[in-house]
Amino acid sequence: MSIRIETIDCWVHRAPVATPVANAFGAMSNRPALWLRLTDSEGLTGWGEVFCNFPQVGAEHRARLIESLFVPLLRGAVATDPESTFAMLEARTRRMAIQCGEPGPFAQIIGAIDQALWDLRARRAGVPLWRHLGGNPTVRAYASGIGPDDVGAVARERWDVGFRAFKLKLGFGRDRDLANLAEMRDAIGPDATLMCDANQAWEPEEARAMVRDIAVFHPIWIEEPIAADCPDAVWQQLAAESPVPIAAGENMRGLEAFRSAIAGRWLRYVQPDVGKWGGITRGLQIAAWAREHGVAYCPHWLAGGVGLAASLHALAGSGDPQGWAEIDANPNPLRESVMPVRLVEGRVHLGDRPGLGVDPDLDALAGWRV
Repeated sequence: MSIRIETIDCWVHRAPVATPVANAFGAMSNRPALWLRLTDSEGLTGWGEVFCNFPQVGAEHRARLIESLFVPLLRGAVATDPESTFAMLEARTRRMAIQCGEPGPFAQIIGAIDQALWDLRARRAGVPLWRHLGGNPTVRAYASGIGPDDVGAVARERWDVGFRAFKLKLGFGRDRDLANLAEMRDAIGPDATLMCDANQAWEPEEARAMVRDIAVFHPIWIEEPIAADCPDAVWQQLAAESPVPIAAGENMRGLEAFRSAIAGRWLRYVQPDVGKWGGITRGLQIAAWAREHGVAYCPHWLAGGVGLAASLHALAGSGDPQGWAEIDANPNPLRESVMPVRLVEGRVHLGDRPGLGVDPDLDALAGWRV
């Protein structure tokens, strides 16, 4: 299926929120979204979303990169398949990314373009992306982004809308972390699924102590307990000593990093982010490797509705029954208005709309446009 790309457009939106969304290294005082749309020679469109939560000026910066560098690369290009386009964009921008010291933003834009190409392909075929990928429309999901305040109340609210698994943010000090874990476990009961995310908060020695302390609450994973760029040997030692399985991947870039982590057997849950690196194309490749090694594919996402749709379809298309989809528990109108999610006993059914099944109403969202 060859697609001739006629235009690429992008929009930055910022929605205010009453309470900042905090983690161990920072907080978002508003919810940003950077969406891009590809239009082909037949007038069909495909949507993608660029990671832009951090830094606070990230969305505007990445939008200018798209307009100045990626629009000229893509206008008039013929995309025979997402894989070849992904490889072309990486090759054409690699030296520029090195020169300006920004491999992350370049990778994030390429990931969003990849999402949009998959959306376009499935729309051309007239089928939802999960079906185009040969997957199953139903995935299990967990409520994410909970903490550090009112964790029990938030968990109970999320339970009432259908969640049965919950991820608590840690990294706010040992006493507070353990108190929040006790409150969370009390709120959801002894049998509900619990995950923990330290957002790279701890040094290796501290992490070894903390994972022993949190094990009594029976989380199924501890996510990014140490800095993502720690050597594999450090991760392997931590995993060997940890009573809690390790999850990571949102801050990895490059197939070799994922291959090493999966083959090294220190990683039990792999979490590539469709908007940070790899898009759907590389995510599915990682998912296939993960299944070969008994590692669950659990795509990371904590932003707007376009990327959430892409993340859900990637998991559904992977066919991994052990995988989990991440759905932010915090208010975000740029997610809720674009990709409203209904859960039934912890599972999401993606439906039959073609492609990703989302079309942001730009007129309705104009009040939040930057």
